[in-house]
Amino acid sequence: MIKKFQELLQWLFLRAEGLFNAAFGDRINPFYHLGAITFFLFWIVGGSGLYLYIFFETGISEAYTSVVDLSTKQWWLGGILRSVHRYASDAMVLTMVLHMLRYFAFNLYHGFRWFSWITGVMLIWMVYASGVNGYMLPWDHLAQYVTVTSFEWLDWLPIFNGSLMRNFLYSEHVGARFFTLLSFMHLGLPLVVLMVMWIHVQRVPKARTTPPRPIVIGLMATLLALSLVAPVHSQGGQTDLARAITHIEPDWFYMAVFPLLTEWPLGRVWALVVGASVLVALLPWWPPQFRRGEKRMHQVQVQGEQGASAAIKVREGETILDAGLRQGLALPYECRNGGCGLCLCSVEQGQFEHRPYQRSALPDADKARGKALMCCAVPREDMVIDVAGFTGAAAEAQEVYSATVAQMERLAPDVMRVCLQLPEGQSLPFVAGQYINILLDDGQRRAFSFANRPGASSQIELHVRLVPGGRFTPHVFEAMKVGDTVRFEGPLGQFTLRESTHPILFIAGATGFAPIKSIVEDAFARGVQRPMRLYWGVRRPQDLYLLAQCEEWQRQHGNFTVVPVVSEPAPDDGWAGRTGLVHEAMLSDFPDLSGNEVYLCGSVRMVETAVPAFIAQGLDENFCFSDAFVMAAPAQAQQQTG
Repeated sequence: MIKKFQELLQWLFLRAEGLFNAAFGDRINPFYHLGAITFFLFWIVGGSGLYLYIFFETGISEAYTSVVDLSTKQWWLGGILRSVHRYASDAMVLTMVLHMLRYFAFNLYHGFRWFSWITGVMLIWMVYASGVNGYMLPWDHLAQYVTVTSFEWLDWLPIFNGSLMRNFLYSEHVGARFFTLLSFMHLGLPLVVLMVMWIHVQRVPKARTTPPRPIVIGLMATLLALSLVAPVHSQGGQTDLARAITHIEPDWFYMAVFPLLTEWPLGRVWALVVGASVLVALLPWWPPQFRRGEKRMHQVQVQGEQGASAAIKVREGETILDAGLRQGLALPYECRNGGCGLCLCSVEQGQFEHRPYQRSALPDADKARGKALMCCAVPREDMVIDVAGFTGAAAEAQEVYSATVAQMERLAPDVMRVCLQLPEGQSLPFVAGQYINILLDDGQRRAFSFANRPGASSQIELHVRLVPGGRFTPHVFEAMKVGDTVRFEGPLGQFTLRESTHPILFIAGATGFAPIKSIVEDAFARGVQRPMRLYWGVRRPQDLYLLAQCEEWQRQHGNFTVVPVVSEPAPDDGWAGRTGLVHEAMLSDFPDLSGNEVYLCGSVRMVETAVPAFIAQGLDENFCFSDAFVMAAPAQAQQQTG
């Protein structure tokens, strides 16, 4: 029964997440940030509540008047914040319940996760208690209904035995001290909620408590729009305990159980609420496992660039990604929910369970070739995996730089040279072939390789190719101007020249020329004498935007040769050089690639097509280095455009 329900919820979540991915992209899919959204909503509720409390009076008659004045005399701020406070509280309940349902659907509550599950159950009820307590403060008809009904329910407990309701027989029994108590509770409960929220995420490695900026902006805009379109007002006038409440408009996010309190015996409602809570809290231990001894931990060997390797211990039921992050490895990831594909790895050895994921993140063809998503892969035995770009380094926050656009030059109809200037006195040491991540306003990243050699200039040279409909590159061509500020992080990447004596073969596709330009210029500056041959592949001759510079290198350096290759020349182009696919041109020139060292930079499709062909023609796979780039969200890329 539970399994069938989980399968239904999985189906619903995956379909909903797929729709959001298609509409907004996996990076700002709210289903992947439910916990962080809940944290953000808490701060909205807390901040707006503090402002409201400044104007709240705790007297029996002043309480109602002070709240009404916020909505009428100060509607432009106090009234809006009162509505924001209400709607953010409702949204917080919604995101918490969705967060819990999602973890239940994907079976993410067993084993070591029991702690987060239990604290999550506690948090939901604490938020409910705080919200219900808040509805008592305006002292209108809704407050009367909530207060009397709540205290009647509490009075059923033997510890109170009817003593609470004596305070509500007459209005004069309720005084300022009562409101002081309610106010103290409404300030104290959220502080306890915050403490438990902090405890709740301690078992989650690299837990995020702040959602991406677009989600923040969207939430703020939605809350503000709701507050303006449907402002919150007090209901029915001031409380009068001498009269029974006959009509209210309850907040169903917090008061779903209240109708039962008037229709059912109070003991039955207690049994329902406590029983359901206990059953939900005990789910991590259901079905019961009658096993003795310590639970086994599996070892996963993570292999990466240049022989980098690290061994991690994975707890039972834990994903490879969570285990790696918990143990401090710098593994690639973004959504952690099987939606983005950034944590893709190749499984070299070992059996594992693959939890549900989006097909767009891991196509069936990739899965058949032994690919897996580390955020969804749960080892069943010891494993060996290969992760592109993994260097064995510990996870560290990348430093963020701000630079000014110092120069812009159109090198081709769809290629722009952009030079960035760091502030005076600041420098960015890098290795030829590395790249930077440009940070967009919505938190997304676009990676571009250094196109200049280290130490040649105080500026950073980038080659930006226009991607129609892209998120960033159209801005470069249409709106960016000298003097604009650009934020970025870096340097990143391992696509760098290795020390050896082997001849070097470079293969560049389109703007994949940029990191190779940096490597070649750096090799010249360092006096590298190894033979270097560059195959530069483009669609049309005009795409060879710096061919003249390459030909100048060829004239000045006897160990360098450039071979331009055009795949789709037009009759009126007058192209008399090599045609076809660039990697096939190199293969035809080198029937036997053994003894060479190959550096390949281009699209994922180009890299995935060329590398197996190179190895089949004798290239030692230990001497094949590639840097693949894709548009926008990459699955395993180091360089990206868009």
